Amino acid sequence: MLVKIVVVGGGKIGSALLEQLAKENHRVTLVDKSRRVVTDITNSFDVLGVCGNGATVATQNEAGVPSADLLIACTNSDEMNLLCCLVAKKLGAKYTIARVRNPEYNSQVQLIREELGLSMVINPDLVTARELFRMLRFPSAIDIDTFSGGRAELVGLRVRENSVLSGLQLRDLPKKVGARVLICIVQRGEDVFIPSGDFILRSGDIIRIAASRKNLEAFFGVLGALKREVGSVMMIGGSRISFYLSQMLLAIGVDVKIIEQNEARAVELCELLPKAMIINGDATDQSVLLEEGIDNTDAVVTLTGSDEENIIIAMYATGRNVPKVIAKVSRPSLSGLVAAAGLESAVSPRDITANQMAQYVRAVQNSIGSNVETLYSIAGGRVEALEFAVRSQSPDIVGVPLSKLSLKENILIACITRGSEIIIPGGDTVIMKGDNVVVVTTNPGLNDLLDILK
Repeated sequence: MLVKIVVVGGGKIGSALLEQLAKENHRVTLVDKSRRVVTDITNSFDVLGVCGNGATVATQNEAGVPSADLLIACTNSDEMNLLCCLVAKKLGAKYTIARVRNPEYNSQVQLIREELGLSMVINPDLVTARELFRMLRFPSAIDIDTFSGGRAELVGLRVRENSVLSGLQLRDLPKKVGARVLICIVQRGEDVFIPSGDFILRSGDIIRIAASRKNLEAFFGVLGALKREVGSVMMIGGSRISFYLSQMLLAIGVDVKIIEQNEARAVELCELLPKAMIINGDATDQSVLLEEGIDNTDAVVTLTGSDEENIIIAMYATGRNVPKVIAKVSRPSLSGLVAAAGLESAVSPRDITANQMAQYVRAVQNSIGSNVETLYSIAGGRVEALEFAVRSQSPDIVGVPLSKLSLKENILIACITRGSEIIIPGGDTVIMKGDNVVVVTTNPGLNDLLDILK
């Protein structure tokens, strides 16, 4: 069942969200004050456009808000987003989401939601910090996508030249590594594969692995790629993401050092984060990084406002053999540069936030006919990883061994969550009512688990 959605704001987050929603064939309308933005986006994606102030009744009526299932406000102004949602609720929109970034509002999110009738308040800086925190807690992974409330994970890894995986046929993987894992996706340059058992891995491939945390650690251990837990982190740039991430890391006893070029912001961070070490300096100066101990830190996270600076400093940290390096890169056009620079881990607040919002859209869909719980776009949007909740006793799927299911091309059942148990499926595995099933595919638009069948 399609959802009727109005998105106010066609900036970084809005455009990423519109691209995702358009791929899923929802009925989407963009509202933005800039006619150029509206024209560019409606020419790029299959969405409608309205030029105007998204907080006014007239513009919202023109965009069809009174009959919309969902309004998402993601302009650059928190107050504007909250006002858009308030007007939308009064006009009859069923659900509303506001992007709110100001940390001062963070402590009163619950009050804001209740008083304004918001379905969801999302803070891009906070959700990005949480993503970074997960990556730093498991530094062996390039990236981590979580399902079933964090119980199941899809973890990224680059195949090294001297790795036991290089030249390995996937059907030989279990006896080679001795851990119950499933390689679901292989990214080789610009090509993406949902691999079968006869697929042969090469050095340089980026693979995504489904497994329980225990089996993942055993797998990385066999590869010699299991990195020790992070005890110290150096952040470049004192952004709001740095602030939130520092709070999380300090709470678990990790040493935090932030290098911030702006003196006033450095002083402010000293007051906000008394347990962190705040350095007022220019991290593009190698001598500053060396003086502040880049060679002795477990992780470097580059979080300045410049993608280019983040990439360059991350490259330098990688060259100094820092065990874990993560760069924040917001512009999609630079994703190729990240790969060319040899950087393993990068995060995009734009994509993380759009993914979170798209997941809520899926929840709305569930209430009107879909059973997709979670969705991630992977490998530049060319692969989707979807989590389905099995709510019915469908005889076409439930109780049937996976080897006897007639699946469409380019579909792989990656893992099954049954209560607290993570099942990496084999041919004899059966799906049961109550399970959560993670499916990896290059076919967009799956709304029901039955859609995986021919």
